[in-house]
Amino acid sequence: PVCSMGNSTSRLYSALTKTLSSSAVSQHQDCLEQPDSAQLDPIDPKDLLEECQIVLQKRPPRFQRDFVDLKKNAASNHRPIRVMQWNILAQALGEGKDNFVQCPMEALKWEERKCLILEEILAYKPDILCLQEVDHYFDTFEPLLSRLGYQCTFFPKPWSPCLDVEQNNGPDGCALFFLKDRFELINSANIRLTAMKLKTNQVAIAQTLKCNETGRLFCIAVTHLKARTGWERFRSAQGCDLLQNLKSITQGAKIPLIICGDFNAEPTEEVYREFSNSSLNLNSAYKLLSPDGQSEPPYTTWKIRPSGECRHTLDYIWYSQHALNVNSALDLLTEEQIGPNRLPSFNYPSDHLSLVCDFSFNQDPDRLL
Repeated sequence: PVCSMGNSTSRLYSALTKTLSSSAVSQHQDCLEQPDSAQLDPIDPKDLLEECQIVLQKRPPRFQRDFVDLKKNAASNHRPIRVMQWNILAQALGEGKDNFVQCPMEALKWEERKCLILEEILAYKPDILCLQEVDHYFDTFEPLLSRLGYQCTFFPKPWSPCLDVEQNNGPDGCALFFLKDRFELINSANIRLTAMKLKTNQVAIAQTLKCNETGRLFCIAVTHLKARTGWERFRSAQGCDLLQNLKSITQGAKIPLIICGDFNAEPTEEVYREFSNSSLNLNSAYKLLSPDGQSEPPYTTWKIRPSGECRHTLDYIWYSQHALNVNSALDLLTEEQIGPNRLPSFNYPSDHLSLVCDFSFNQDPDRLL
């Protein structure tokens, strides 16, 4: 059992509700404050999902999204690798600075919103999970996901805007999770991105993993570039710095690469072109959903702020197209599903949509370089 607290629902209660009364905390101290989450008993994902659904029973049900099959009759001799990219919206920013004028504050309550985030992750069961704007890493994501079998890494922004918000939960940053039974960590690098030779407030994590099933190495990276209009050249410089780091880590594309991120950049921006034209031979996976395979989705974020409605394509999963195939990708929410008040909402916990792709290794990657 996870904790000796009765049935599966109550056993996971302590893991999900960090806002218990002090008497409850002292009563279940052994469940809440283990020095190392890796030492805790595993959680059955079905139990955790059930617990989330109990917390969310007054909210509307999850949106239905379907995977689009993109295989071109390419036979694969291994299980696909499912990668999920998501800016989950930092709690401090959602409640404090982001000013979603059409989203009721009640929809942003962390006790419920974290269950919506977990429900989305549990529904798609990624082998690798790349998150941005994580400000509840140590009290929520690391304790729970490590018990679901993930190895967890977090790299906070040096000057997170979350710290300006009263009653914040610490800095936000990028987090990377992979299933330990599928991959072995070979190398890990926390990268503080530079622009114009100066260190910036944006970060990336890059990890070289070995696929246990195939023995193949690949690199997975997660990043979150500088936001806002007027910072296009800055983002471009950050992108160049990240690409330089990844060229070194992948030995100039000898090791296949997947990069997940909120680039805060439309496909018309210079940083997008840098990634498209890089010597690392990258393609954007979500372009494959378009009829011609050349166009990005119409949006990956859609919100309403005091300045008006913001509908943009900012989130991407880049991959080494010579070494990896995209077997399928999760379709986006429709405008009708998103609704007139846009995101976040009682239905959906973030202002960004999650992106999910299934990848397989090419049989002869060198031939295509």
